[in-house]
Amino acid sequence: MSELLKGKRALVTGGASGIGLAIGSAFVDAGATVVLADRNPVVATVASEIGSEGVVLDATSESAIVGVVSDMVAQLGGIDILVCSHGILTQAPASEMTSAQWRETIDIDLTSVFMLNRAVLPTMVSQKDGRIINVASQLAIKGGVSLAHYAAAKAGVIAMTKSIAQEVAGEGVLVNAIAPGPIETPLVDGIDDDWKRAKRAELPLGRFGTPEEVAPTAVLLASNPGGNLYVGQVLGPNSGDVMP
Repeated sequence: MSELLKGKRALVTGGASGIGLAIGSAFVDAGATVVLADRNPVVATVASEIGSEGVVLDATSESAIVGVVSDMVAQLGGIDILVCSHGILTQAPASEMTSAQWRETIDIDLTSVFMLNRAVLPTMVSQKDGRIINVASQLAIKGGVSLAHYAAAKAGVIAMTKSIAQEVAGEGVLVNAIAPGPIETPLVDGIDDDWKRAKRAELPLGRFGTPEEVAPTAVLLASNPGGNLYVGQVLGPNSGDVMP
C-alpha cells in the first residue's frame, strides 16, 4: 500500500464493476477513504471486499446525487476526489436508433456526470482543493459505428470537463478526463463480437485493455504532486486507438 492519497476522501461512481471498481480499489491501496456508488445493489458487497463503503445511487436522480454527496460531506467532513465512471453502452445504427435510446444514453452518460460535478463543486471550492476525474472514451474523439449516441455523450463529457476546469482551477479544483479505449468490462461485454473483432484489428497494441491498466491514470490525476499540473486534460489509455 502506498500513501499517495493518504487522508483523501473519494467518491467513485460505477463502482460495482469494471473501471470504477478498479479505480476505487487503487484509491484504497493508495490510502484514500473511498465511497463506491452504483445503481447495482451489489456495490455494498463489492465495496466491503476492498475496504471501502458502498452506496446505491441512481445517477440520473438529482436528489439522489445531492443526498449521497451531502451524506459523505457530513460523515467525512468533506470530499477531495470525484470519479465519474458510470455509464451505459448500447448499439444501433443512427438510422435505426430510437429517440428513447438516444435520450437514455445522454441522460446517463452525460447529464448525470454534469449533476455529479455540480454537486461536489461547492465543497471543493470552499476547501480550495479538489480533483474531479470524468471517464469519457476515445470514441468521443473518433466516433464509432452504431455508437453515435455514446460517442456524442462522451464528447460532451470532454467538452464539459474542459469548461469546468477553466472555471475552477483558480480555486484549487483540478478537473480532468480519462478517455480509455475498449476495456474488458461488463459494459463492453454487451457489444457484439463482430464489432469487437474489428476494433481489435484496428488497435496498434492489438488488444483491449483491462480496468487495472486504467486505474493508475486516475491515481496520477488525483495525487499530489503527480496530478498538480493537469487542468482540463484528456488522458488516453486506449491501446493506441487515438494518438492526439
